[in-house]
Amino acid sequence: MLDQSASVVTADSAWRYRALLERLLEPCDVRFNGDRPFDLQVHDERLYARVVAEGSLGFGEAYMDGWWDCAQLDEAMCRILRHRVDAAVRPWRDVPRALMARVVNLQTPRRSYRVGEHHYDIGNDMYRRMLGRYMAYSCGYWAEATDLDAAQWAKMDLIARKLRLEPGMRVLDVGCGWGELARFLAEQYGVEVVGVTISREQAEFGRELCAGLPVDIRLQDYRAVDERFDRIVSVGMFEHVGHKNYRTFMETCWRLLPADGLLLLHTIGNNITSSVTDPWIARYIFPNSMVPSAAQVADAADDLLILEDWHNFGTHYDPTLCAWFANFDAHWPEFADLHGERFYRMWRFYLLSCAGSFRARMNHLWQLVLSPRGVPGGYVAPR
Repeated sequence: MLDQSASVVTADSAWRYRALLERLLEPCDVRFNGDRPFDLQVHDERLYARVVAEGSLGFGEAYMDGWWDCAQLDEAMCRILRHRVDAAVRPWRDVPRALMARVVNLQTPRRSYRVGEHHYDIGNDMYRRMLGRYMAYSCGYWAEATDLDAAQWAKMDLIARKLRLEPGMRVLDVGCGWGELARFLAEQYGVEVVGVTISREQAEFGRELCAGLPVDIRLQDYRAVDERFDRIVSVGMFEHVGHKNYRTFMETCWRLLPADGLLLLHTIGNNITSSVTDPWIARYIFPNSMVPSAAQVADAADDLLILEDWHNFGTHYDPTLCAWFANFDAHWPEFADLHGERFYRMWRFYLLSCAGSFRARMNHLWQLVLSPRGVPGGYVAPR
């Protein structure tokens, strides 16, 4: 961990901070003002001190402020994260935040709605343009797909096959988003779906999308559900549960399932057990979020649910995020006057830096299948 104490940036201190960061970037083969597309082009010399003093938060905010640019931002971030440069620059300001996350439950039922208001309720029109034909804001399955829409359809069908759905079954979709998976399951597999979300915009959109189908979309925290279901699916929601609630999530699913039920959990995963997320992501994208480690997920299900299958296709998130950015970038002129340049740079940094993190194998995409008492004769998962 580096020691940060300077608050006034002189020409000499800027040179020293730059030299320090250049040494850290050397193993990554990323340079300041180099001539390759993944090199960082610096427009403001205050960048070096800001990164040393504020870590990833300062790095991301400096990009939003136009202090630096990078033509291949996703590749630059892949190289930086693969060599753990982010871990070498940890400002003292991160310490109290980490301590608070250990003590305080940041994802209580009251707090759980904040991420919906902050991130998911910014406008369905933008998400519709970015996400493509299907309003599925989670990793696609690219095993045989060649475009985003096909990858999202394949992901939804993979989920249905893993759940062993039969017509007439009752399914709970925890964190149902805009209702795309609920509609798919109802139309393609003849099941009844209850979807819960903490986003008002998503709930309203989902109700319209699923009109006429046996689908009930609710604005409701998962902990408030008190009904029985044959199957439970949760896609891209566990990242908002928080380490203090992992066990509660598993207990809730166990309580709602019969002995022969199945739970499919689709979540981003981390190599490292932690109680906090990246400070830039927490401030600008997903408040009170965190990505679980394998140990945290397994501990939450310990002596409660039986792990039938654990599927990692995290490399598929890289092309998914790049496809989202291509759509976002292509349609940006439609939203430029409403949101402004800083918003554009924020979303470019978000989508492409996340693509880099999956490319670097820092983050993963896991699909777990769990059962209350074990599948008789064993469970064979489709791929």
